[in-house]
Amino acid sequence: MFKKILIANRGEIAVRVIRACKEWGISTVAVHSDVDRDSMHVKLADESVCIGSHQPVNSYLNIPALLSAIDLTNAEAVHPGYGFLSENANFAKILEDNNIKFIGASSKHIEMMGDKIQAKKIAKENGLPIIEGSEGGVKDISEAKALCKKIGFPVLIKASGGGGGKGMKIVHKENEFETLFSTAKSEAMKYFGNNEVYIEKFFQNPRHIEVQILAGKNRTIHLHERDCSVQRRHQKLIEETPSPVLNEEIRKDLFDKTVNMVRKIGYEGAGTVEFIYEDGKFYFLEMNTRVQVEHPVTEMVTGIDIIKEQIWIAFSGETALKQSDIMPRGHAIECRINAEDASKNFQPSPGTIGMCHQPSGFRTRVDGAIFQGYKVTPYYDSMVCKLICHGRNRKEAIQRMNRSLDEFVIEGITTTIPLHKKLLNHKKFLESDFNVSWLDKEKII
Repeated sequence: MFKKILIANRGEIAVRVIRACKEWGISTVAVHSDVDRDSMHVKLADESVCIGSHQPVNSYLNIPALLSAIDLTNAEAVHPGYGFLSENANFAKILEDNNIKFIGASSKHIEMMGDKIQAKKIAKENGLPIIEGSEGGVKDISEAKALCKKIGFPVLIKASGGGGGKGMKIVHKENEFETLFSTAKSEAMKYFGNNEVYIEKFFQNPRHIEVQILAGKNRTIHLHERDCSVQRRHQKLIEETPSPVLNEEIRKDLFDKTVNMVRKIGYEGAGTVEFIYEDGKFYFLEMNTRVQVEHPVTEMVTGIDIIKEQIWIAFSGETALKQSDIMPRGHAIECRINAEDASKNFQPSPGTIGMCHQPSGFRTRVDGAIFQGYKVTPYYDSMVCKLICHGRNRKEAIQRMNRSLDEFVIEGITTTIPLHKKLLNHKKFLESDFNVSWLDKEKII
């Protein structure tokens, strides 16, 4: 096993990785920016290195500084977590070339699946249904208009080089198209350095379903699905497993086709294949070549530590698990707790946490890095922790989540806890009568 791993990240995911490493008996190195020197991940790691100032480009995205930290500490491997450099093919390639293990997909697969257009082609070639739209990037406005007429409005314009809702525009009418096409290209260039966009049919009432996979040289397995349909502006708020809207026939078809595609491309590591689901049919959306924020819900129902398995695959090249080992039980729900004021259009709420009481109890888990006196800065993602609850069924999981949210006290900053309470008790959530557009169309708080 690896003797020392450097975690190229911060916050809750860095803490999560450190915990997994400790259970493996692996020494850990935390890297941090100047404002993060008193953070939980720094306190828990065996060593720490300051890699730059608070701006991500000067620290957590600073490849030369990270390479210096690796060299300084003699780390054998790097775990990138999610976000930052977790899907940066260049970073993975540099590590590969210097015999440092990148605990994630190969640079080849990161590049292959990171380009949304190429990923769509690969998915189609390997038997996954894809959304009707352009075969590749669309540069010419007249070509784009002709395609839209063919597939019909509404359409979705998407940046080929990224995600997170950046460079993404929904066009409902033909007379809106030209302006939104230009805006999408500009955003794509700004955020991803690539103005290429593609066009897809826009689904009116879709669910967002994803399949967790683990793959080694020996086999590829799935850890069932997650439903991530409670979103705000394409950002997930609540995730759960199993999905309340899939039947066993559709579920089996989804798993078989996903595993087949992942196996055929020779993928190794943890990964997630995401789908749009509507009217009993699923369509490939993208593949994330990293661990997901919402991986704990899968861990809660399967009993599998995905991070530890990810580390084992990186070390050995094989997955120790067989498909028959995966026997999910019950239902799990995750709420992402953000430092935001939902009543003020989700305005960020930085500040110092005063009183902090985290819920606990039967089948209740908090993944986070917050504590009394912790400073939530405006420089990074607003998520401060994740609350995950497990029950024998969906009803019990919701009940346990309600109890846990009631116990959760975070003073000094405004959080999305009140919003989560409203969502969990909303008739549409209780009846699973919602889609990815629900919160953008309906005012909840």
